[in-house]
Amino acid sequence: MKKIIFLMGLIAICAGMHVPALAAPKTDVYIGITSVGDKHLPAIGLPLFRFNSLEEQDAANLVREVMRADLLFARYFDIKEDGPEFNPKKLSTTLTEWARVKASYVLSGEIVYKEPYYTIKIYVYDLATRTPIFSKAFKGTQASLRRLAHIASDQITAALTGKRGIADTKIAFSNNSTRYKEIYMVDYDGQNLQQLTRDNSIALLPRWSKDGRIFYTTYKYRNPDIFAIDLKAGKIAPIIIRGGLSLIGGVSPDGKALAFTSTGGANPSIFIYDLENHTKRQISNKSSVDGSPSYSPDGKYITFVSNRAGNPQIYVMELATGETRPLTKKFNWSDSPQWSPTGEWIVFSGRESAYHPMDIFLVDLTGTQLRRLTTDAGSNEDPTWSPDGRFIAFTTTRNGKRELYMMDMDGSAPHLLADLPGNSFTPHWSF
Repeated sequence: MKKIIFLMGLIAICAGMHVPALAAPKTDVYIGITSVGDKHLPAIGLPLFRFNSLEEQDAANLVREVMRADLLFARYFDIKEDGPEFNPKKLSTTLTEWARVKASYVLSGEIVYKEPYYTIKIYVYDLATRTPIFSKAFKGTQASLRRLAHIASDQITAALTGKRGIADTKIAFSNNSTRYKEIYMVDYDGQNLQQLTRDNSIALLPRWSKDGRIFYTTYKYRNPDIFAIDLKAGKIAPIIIRGGLSLIGGVSPDGKALAFTSTGGANPSIFIYDLENHTKRQISNKSSVDGSPSYSPDGKYITFVSNRAGNPQIYVMELATGETRPLTKKFNWSDSPQWSPTGEWIVFSGRESAYHPMDIFLVDLTGTQLRRLTTDAGSNEDPTWSPDGRFIAFTTTRNGKRELYMMDMDGSAPHLLADLPGNSFTPHWSF
């Protein structure tokens, strides 16, 4: 009976119920690089960006505001805006005045439009040395301005801190606003929503590969099969089409294999599918229900959920040997484990008793450290890590319907990611 209940948990999200044209605009993005720096930045002076026409003014304001939000969200920087306009003809005087407002660096921008392209010129000056330490030009159409701003923000973050930024990342998820569950993606800041599938069925569990593809499970052919969305080519293709259940779990770090749950054996078990040889092998065959596999960052382990000891708990398996050990033992229910990019933590959704709602937890690789990240705020599920391991996106019903939220990895600063119609499910953050 417990096996049946657990299997129902695996497929419950499916029960809410022509090849899509990928609607992302072609943006024609070009990037030119002249120099980079690598210092940590305590405070950035951010004057208004320069322009020469009303059309350039709108673009300048948009790019500056997006970059301002990106750099503030990164929390590596203070932003100061109480300095003078940036005047390259009086550079020494301008830099001196920005130094007086306690800025250590100044970020200057200029927008030039020549139909159909905008050129965004970004400079960062070190006020201690009075020299430019970052100088890059970005070129693209109007449709690409937000993305160009995100790219510039990430490159400034990397240049000044040595750490990667996440402004140019996206979150894929399932949403039922069309009456069907379809796959969508949105920028990390909740902007630029795009519908990726029009299966008119149940599409869920999007999982990014490092090459930019999104694998997902769909009932498009009236069976839970696995398909892949190739965003670059604008195509969707079947990967695993077979009888029975095929629920995508994760993509290997090298992009060569999928871990998924299948009913190919006596019980729902975990399989590995080789994307190059198109072969699959079963890696769990206990008299239990196993599911929701997620790869470790080095690809040597998976974490998954199993009811082999009673209620569904979180487990870790070494792929080379099959050696398996539990990380949790006392949960009434556990689901959706995801390995952190740093390899130190596994985030999952769970409840401690049948009377508790689902919450988000962290567990370390020894199973001795367990941290609750959400409490008394609806049902919280489907956690997914930002690629730098500093943030977690998840779904929650705290406002009545199931919405996309984001929080710091310690559970602080939870906030709505995007105000969308319908209910959202199973988000996954891009690499």
